[in-house]
Amino acid sequence: MKKKAFVKGCVIAACVILVSLFAMYLALSRYYSGGFSYGTWINGIYCTGKSVSEANEALLSQCGYGGLAISMGDGRFYTILPSDVNFSATFQEPLEKYLQRQNPYLWIDNLIGTHGEKEISPAVSYDKKLFEDKLESFGILTDPPDSDLKIEIQKGEEGDYLVNERQDVFDTALAKELIQNAFETMEPELDLRAQGCYRDLPLTQEMEDTLRLWEQVSKWQDCGIVYRFGEEEVPVDSGTASGFIRLDESGNFALDPDGKLCIDEEKVFAFVDELAGRYDTVGAARDFHSTRGDIVKVEGGIYGNKIDTEAEKEYLLDAFQKRKREVHTPAYSQQAKAQGLDDIGDTYIEVDMTQQMLYYYVEGELVIETPVVTGNTSLRRGTPSGTNYVYAKQRNRTLRGPDYASFVKYWIPVCGNIGIHDASWRSTYGGEIYKRNGSHGCINTPHDEVSRLYEMVEVGTPCIMFY
Repeated sequence: MKKKAFVKGCVIAACVILVSLFAMYLALSRYYSGGFSYGTWINGIYCTGKSVSEANEALLSQCGYGGLAISMGDGRFYTILPSDVNFSATFQEPLEKYLQRQNPYLWIDNLIGTHGEKEISPAVSYDKKLFEDKLESFGILTDPPDSDLKIEIQKGEEGDYLVNERQDVFDTALAKELIQNAFETMEPELDLRAQGCYRDLPLTQEMEDTLRLWEQVSKWQDCGIVYRFGEEEVPVDSGTASGFIRLDESGNFALDPDGKLCIDEEKVFAFVDELAGRYDTVGAARDFHSTRGDIVKVEGGIYGNKIDTEAEKEYLLDAFQKRKREVHTPAYSQQAKAQGLDDIGDTYIEVDMTQQMLYYYVEGELVIETPVVTGNTSLRRGTPSGTNYVYAKQRNRTLRGPDYASFVKYWIPVCGNIGIHDASWRSTYGGEIYKRNGSHGCINTPHDEVSRLYEMVEVGTPCIMFY
């Protein structure tokens, strides 16, 4: 009897529990019928028990939209703000649809799975006219028709360049579609280049011919020849090299029967002549810092550099046609101790005919300083000014002229028959002797000093002579 009673009690208790659980399940079902079911997560927000309006408010607070930043992919940026187009967003309609699909009596299904997790997008609205006006204000959707886009070679100050309007062309139709979709889905950023809004357009045969010609032109312009003048380098840049390409009477590129570019020899020769005009220094006016302290302009003379223009024209024609890339020192018909515009250097003879002094500098150090007697100015035999050089050294020579024959132990010619030499017939030097009792034009120098100079000076050494 006790066993039967126990079993009966257990059955009754089980029934009570089951009825209670069922009653609780029904109660929760009725509770969830007014809102979202148990375990409902929408866009990462817990929405269990929330009404549509409550869930909408919660979702809107999370997804505040600051507008769309548009990148063109070339450094340009544009922005569409919500206030620009009367933008608004709501989750009301998609929430209502989602709630309608939920069965409140199946809430237990969410207890054992992830069926309650949901991602939804808001319904947005904005003024389409204001949106179009905003896009128009950017000026990015008004490119010319594809048929108007050309390919051509144009000339500029730095050489020829290619205009290829059919490469990397902006697709305005696709861009507009992408911008609209991004704004309506509340995307914060949009990179139009990354989204494929740039493309290359098909080419005509004429355009392809222009591109092949440009390959030749660009190679010719990429000249690797660099002229060196002392410390200075002069590259044959693209602007110069482009001028070496011959044009026909119509101004178009002249081509040989094989379709190859032709060189304009006259332009090449003119460039060499221009270099010579800039860097030839024979007879050029020089600003010389004298020992007495002032800047003296010295003009004339036989010293300096003189480019061998004929040799250089031949070289440049060959080097340019063979696409040589090298640093080149030009050939000289006359070459100074140094190249470039400052060709005197720091080893030179200075003859100050106003002060009647001769100075000899070696590597910038004054090693000889002596008074001299130059040409007789009263008889119009004054020693000429100019930048000259030592072109010989001779011992024990008799100098001859129309009315004289003078024996000298040291003869250092610097310009024609004018030179530096000893003068045994003189006992004094310097001062104003030259004005009444000067030489026939030579630079008379004391024996001891000219002997030192003779032993030290090298042929080719500059000799700057001035008043």
